[in-house]
Amino acid sequence: MHTAVGVGVAEVLARLRDRLSGAVVFVFQPAEETLTGAAAMLDAGVLAHTRPVEIHALHCGPFPVGRFLVTSGFGLPGQDRGTITLTGSDAMVRAQRLAAEIGALGTVSPPTVPADLERLVADVQTPNGPLTNFVFMQARAAEIEGRAEVQVVYRCWPEDRYVEIRESIHRLARSAGGASVTFPSDPFPAMVCPEREGRALERYLHQTVGRDQVRRMHAAIPFNGEDFALFLDRLPGTFTFLGVRSPGAAIETSYPHFGAFNPDERAIGHGVRAMAGWLAGRSGR
Repeated sequence: MHTAVGVGVAEVLARLRDRLSGAVVFVFQPAEETLTGAAAMLDAGVLAHTRPVEIHALHCGPFPVGRFLVTSGFGLPGQDRGTITLTGSDAMVRAQRLAAEIGALGTVSPPTVPADLERLVADVQTPNGPLTNFVFMQARAAEIEGRAEVQVVYRCWPEDRYVEIRESIHRLARSAGGASVTFPSDPFPAMVCPEREGRALERYLHQTVGRDQVRRMHAAIPFNGEDFALFLDRLPGTFTFLGVRSPGAAIETSYPHFGAFNPDERAIGHGVRAMAGWLAGRSGR
């Protein structure tokens, strides 16, 4: 879906190139969810080669087909990970107990049934709702080469909660006795979309697709990350969700990564028309 929209926008703008006062460069990024693709592209000089002044992305989501969710001031969480190593004859028992205690720091759980997905979709569109502040925590005890480890991966919002959560993990590790804690120097950054560009896109969509087809995101989705964050750390831009849910279809058919994913392909046309017009208008800025 994403590639089809991107190629479609490229084809439209190629036909309009004589009317554009600037340039539009298309970047197709791999490995965004493993948080490795953008870093590799930046290391390879993708921005140095093209020298863009802003950057924009569109991502399909579980919303009515053709609806757009703008994310100004919000986006998707980053990620932090750490390892706690325990020693001693009862290290594995302590590691299992510690993993449970760290896991209890989490405030949200992944959706498992359609009702969970429906609630998630409603919550991210609710101002000051339950997802404006969360911790999604995963902690697992394992025995590795004769020692016990607790491997921790978590996401949180807002991003400054990482300091508090790391302190809580250190405190719990100290109480476990004989434990050493290792974190990277910094967590992977959250993707936060700039307010100015997001509001500009929202106004454009109101004028072109209609107010009833535009919603604003008021929270971050806890369970997905995007290393588009690294691009937005360097350039202003937008990251917008495009609804791909067919009328009357079960929500799991429009939620990426679910086995029942079966998006409404009419969304491709909606995405192409909206983004081609938006980028054509931005190209002269």
